[in-house]
Amino acid sequence: MSTVLTLIELDGDEVAKPSKETLTFARTLAEAHGWGLDATVVGHPPEAAQADLREQGVATVHALAHDQLDADAAPAAVAEAVAQLHGQLDAGAVVGSGEDHGAEVMAHLGARLDQPLAANCTTIAPADAGGWELTRVRWGGVLLEDAHLDADVALLTAAPHQTAAEHAASPGRAEVSAFEPQLDDAVHVTRVAERATRGGGISLATAPVVVAGGRGVGSAEGFGILEELAQLLGGAVGCSRVATNNGWRSHNDQVGQTGTRVAPDLYIACGISGATQHWVGCMSSKRILSINTDPEAPMVTRADYAVLGDVHDVLPAVVEAVKARKGVG
Repeated sequence: MSTVLTLIELDGDEVAKPSKETLTFARTLAEAHGWGLDATVVGHPPEAAQADLREQGVATVHALAHDQLDADAAPAAVAEAVAQLHGQLDAGAVVGSGEDHGAEVMAHLGARLDQPLAANCTTIAPADAGGWELTRVRWGGVLLEDAHLDADVALLTAAPHQTAAEHAASPGRAEVSAFEPQLDDAVHVTRVAERATRGGGISLATAPVVVAGGRGVGSAEGFGILEELAQLLGGAVGCSRVATNNGWRSHNDQVGQTGTRVAPDLYIACGISGATQHWVGCMSSKRILSINTDPEAPMVTRADYAVLGDVHDVLPAVVEAVKARKGVG
């Protein structure tokens, strides 16, 4: 029986949320073909990660072991390792996350296997005439494309935030099997030299609440009230591109097509008009609240809830109301 090999990443000791979504997507393909579901990860997965993988129905976890492979390994090196593992397994499909790192590894893998890569998929099923029928997110998320993939092995990335992570009907064994690839220096010419971080606190990409500000906030100092609200709600602060361009916030805080794509339970857009590039970054949010003076702003018309008013008047009142509800001074 063939298998679907899924590339996963870790967040601390656990499987990262995008990888859980990818595993759920990969499992639909495995079940459609009657294939098994395997996973591969750099290094030996901790017990918490193994527990996550069992819940996802993974049969075998292939731990990539090599002194050139670590959290900062070049995508080309990881792809070469996965290509060698695929050669041993002869997997019917390899699936990675559509996030930046997964997409880059899968692109290198496609080049090494000389196979096409279908990126940002939301659905996939075997085609009657052979190959696979799939739906892909295109143009930054504003278009869905129905396509046919004809290849010896299906190489896919799962579109971020499009598949809810769900446990398998039956847990898998998630047995760990070490795999040591043969790597030379040629696949390790690049590596992460430095990481730009947002500092402490909750990650923008995984925060349950995001309070984002745009032109209407007016200045870097104006983000102070957004920071306060985000802290009260256990969330993170984001921004639109204009806030980054004006030097009010770091690019690490930018939500949008050229920034971070988020999918919080609640997205609060403060003084953000809602250009398409920004909407692409936040449209997967479960609920969107827009605070804006313009009733015709795209973010207002698309939001689940809207407050028409100046953020400098509305947010202090919201903060006081939240403090009263929480009983804090």
